[in-house]
Amino acid sequence: MSSPRVLLALALAPILTFLRRRSSRRSRKLPRKNERILLIGASSGIGRTLAHQYAALGVKSLCVVGRRPDMIAEVASEADSATAREGTTEVLGVAADFTKVEDMVNLRTQLESKWGGIDTLIVVAGVSALRPLLEISGKGDKEGIQHLVDVSNRAIEGNFTGPLIAAATFIPLLQRTSSSPSILLVNSLASAIPAPTRALYASTKASSLHLYQALAIEHPLIAFTNFLPSTVEGDFRASAIDGGTPREADPNKTGLKRVDVARRCIQAIERGEKNVFMPWVMGPAHLLYWMWPRLLERFASKKYQFSVETQ
Repeated sequence: MSSPRVLLALALAPILTFLRRRSSRRSRKLPRKNERILLIGASSGIGRTLAHQYAALGVKSLCVVGRRPDMIAEVASEADSATAREGTTEVLGVAADFTKVEDMVNLRTQLESKWGGIDTLIVVAGVSALRPLLEISGKGDKEGIQHLVDVSNRAIEGNFTGPLIAAATFIPLLQRTSSSPSILLVNSLASAIPAPTRALYASTKASSLHLYQALAIEHPLIAFTNFLPSTVEGDFRASAIDGGTPREADPNKTGLKRVDVARRCIQAIERGEKNVFMPWVMGPAHLLYWMWPRLLERFASKKYQFSVETQ
């Protein structure tokens, strides 16, 4: 790729970003006091922070969902406290697994019976994987490859099957019961710009991203937002399904702040933005990857402290 074309891409990127934001903005049709929100993946991290912020904003109803009953009970209690002064938000905590069809169908039945439906679906849940692919498969013998397949299936279940089930379960409810339906998928920058040590994570996240982008075309009356943040503070990587440990700098020192990410998520939903990168400069970087991939690959290798010679 020639330097003039790269410079042209860099020059046009801010203009294209501005036009994209302008074209996606819409005025909020539904007052917060009437909004019913379903938040899947609220046990910790971005999801937990979103629960706090929505309760503080005074939405009508907020359902927080996660696999761990004790943590969901904590989140529901915290959200109740956040809204206690105004008393405007009804908070419901439900322990359920979004990779289980029965759990999601039961949740849908409960919400339709209790609230008459929902207006906004937010999917934050997912799993991390941190090791290079061939490091997971070990020596490449039968047992090692089978272990890789087993880990891969867990990544697919958490990062693709779960979002798939959530979409299939709740899109009909949104279309039937809301005058202003919205869906937010909290995805990852890794699904748009590849990175070493993230092969399983990035590929499974990319699959759910493309799924929801296609669903946005199939269901034009629903405002879909795909949110792609870079590294976020927290302990999300501590429970990596492949047993890996982070190689990059400590996310609690260098990562995006959860509260900032949650605020930007809410803003993106209310503006009706389609695909949101955070920080915004990663949008142009995504464009640059297709024009000058080796440059972005070098940056990614440096960030994740990856070298072929050390493998």
